[in-house]
Amino acid sequence: MARDEVEAAYFTLLRAREELEALHRYEEFLRAERQRLRRTASEREAALAAIDRRMGRPVRATDEALAQAAEVRDRVVADELDRLPARIEAAESYVTDCEREHLARKQGG
Repeated sequence: MARDEVEAAYFTLLRAREELEALHRYEEFLRAERQRLRRTASEREAALAAIDRRMGRPVRATDEALAQAAEVRDRVVADELDRLPARIEAAESYVTDCEREHLARKQGG
């Protein structure tokens, strides 16, 4: 096997591993984002409950839009989390294939 082919297989393997790591980091971000969204909503509600309704009227006027935006974002995050296991599985499979390919080229066969 030519050294160039071994190196190419190696760099393909490195990129595949980086992609898999990126997917795992993305999953961590998405899980944390769902927690942040929930925590922010409950903290906002608790804070507003502690003040006189008349005082908070200007801020409360934006509650509906803010809540809707948070719900939309939460749905998007949940959808991404639902799709991620298949993407991670495919990436893991690709890494395994790249490892085999690199090893085969390295061993000359």
